[in-house]
Amino acid sequence: MDTRYVETFLVAVDNGSIAEAARRLNVTPAAAAKRIRALESEVGAVLVRRSGRTIKPTEAGAALIERARRFLSEARDFKSIAATDRPSGQLHLGAFQSALTGLLPDILALMEKAYPQIDVRIARGTSAQLYRRLLDGDDLDAAIMARPPFAVPKSYDWRLLREEPLIVLTRAPRSSRKPHTILASEPFIRLDRGSWEGRLIDGYLRKAGIRPRERFEIDSIEAIAVMVDRGLGVSLLPDWARASPESLSLARIPLPDRSFARRVGLIWPRASLRLRLVQAFLEQAMAAQAQQRERSREKAHR
Repeated sequence: MDTRYVETFLVAVDNGSIAEAARRLNVTPAAAAKRIRALESEVGAVLVRRSGRTIKPTEAGAALIERARRFLSEARDFKSIAATDRPSGQLHLGAFQSALTGLLPDILALMEKAYPQIDVRIARGTSAQLYRRLLDGDDLDAAIMARPPFAVPKSYDWRLLREEPLIVLTRAPRSSRKPHTILASEPFIRLDRGSWEGRLIDGYLRKAGIRPRERFEIDSIEAIAVMVDRGLGVSLLPDWARASPESLSLARIPLPDRSFARRVGLIWPRASLRLRLVQAFLEQAMAAQAQQRERSREKAHR
């Protein structure tokens, strides 16, 4: 059975559209539809039902979805297990938004040079979403995310990549006022309290006895940064890794208590069959961080 047919079927069902599956898999809609028909012919049943531009799985298709996922996962393992000299195969990696723009590009550039035979597939989500997907065994091999505010299970490994102390974010130029005065007096744009980072921020505000003048509550650090740049308020955020060059005119003011920090790292299951792929990625992640620290030192000495 051709794994491309199974993958196309799953992507189409997950997105409710053959056209969207074709876009994600970088094939034409006609080719995607042909793959699904070939799979239907092979299993001897109609797997999807079309309604306008959308599709839904038939009863037979719904019955095959979970087995199809396991089949694809096991097929990915074959190449990883058989590669005895250098790790190769497909690595499914999760990453939260600020890691996608700030950390991941440098790591992937090194991966491309050191391990071109490893195909990295990336899924986006919040730290909490990625953590749940990883624990549920939902097609992720590892994830870059904030460390949970609770103990990681012993069956998983964790490696710190970056520590991000909380900072007060204001419009440039930097204010001469103290950070707590800024937070207490200026309109405040809050990071979503439902996120792990949002809880960290809320904990700092409570400890410092600050009740900010809240204006917005948003679940995106990047969106908050743009709003601060436009003069809509100030914020309290982890000092996230940002894309370079940064076009926004912002000032980052450290807090008197630097013990409140988001700790960003890589988490993966210890028993993964794709452990060699994860270790190769981690090797390049640590190299990328070393390069970033060296660039920061050089910039500070200029």
